Amino acid sequence: MPKKDSVRQMFDSIAPDYDRLNHILSLSVDKGWRRRALRRIVDTAGPLTVLDLACGTGDFSLAIARRLVRRGVDGQVTGLDLSEGMLAVMREKVAAAQLSDRICILQGDGEELPFPDASFDRVTIAFGIRNFEHRDTGLREALRVLRPGGRLVILELSVPAFAPIRWLYKLYFLHFLPWIGGRVSGDKAAYNYLPASVLHFPGRKAFTAELLSAGFSQVSHRAFSLGICRMYCAAK
Repeated sequence: MPKKDSVRQMFDSIAPDYDRLNHILSLSVDKGWRRRALRRIVDTAGPLTVLDLACGTGDFSLAIARRLVRRGVDGQVTGLDLSEGMLAVMREKVAAAQLSDRICILQGDGEELPFPDASFDRVTIAFGIRNFEHRDTGLREALRVLRPGGRLVILELSVPAFAPIRWLYKLYFLHFLPWIGGRVSGDKAAYNYLPASVLHFPGRKAFTAELLSAGFSQVSHRAFSLGICRMYCAAK
């Protein structure tokens, strides 16, 4: 089965428990990472159109929309994801937050975006780029739909470089996380895949090279929480 189809089925399966498990297993540290990324997304008083790829259950789309509202910025967020199960959860959250006028939700493939060239001011991917089957294709599509001068902002989990922290991280990620995730969700395979996908994701230098190869410029990087999470920003 192609990775794309297996990823879709996996996230459909774990969607009902995904939010609860995500925040428990990350100790809610992910919320702080998102807040820091928001500063590179909603950083202008002018109108903004934002495409949130691999949006999952919509946490990042909602955070972006709330920041637009708080700052009085005219803007729209489009959340796109492969998994209809994840998007079903997102629709409930968007409706409960009364942000349906700010957020458009679409089921679709990040490697074949259904948008014209130069449609968005920002493209974001929070903890989803590692799930792309063809990452180079997805990055080129992100570049295509960005307007000239637009920005790509990616958050992704990574393996810490400092050896003692890396050892503890792998112990937690490869053993505790699959056990608790499997017990709660009933899908241990999914919570084996998630840490494995992080361990196989390219390091900072290699992923920076991928962004440049896709056609992006001004690529920058920041590590958060001792390298557990990394933020990449790139311009068109």
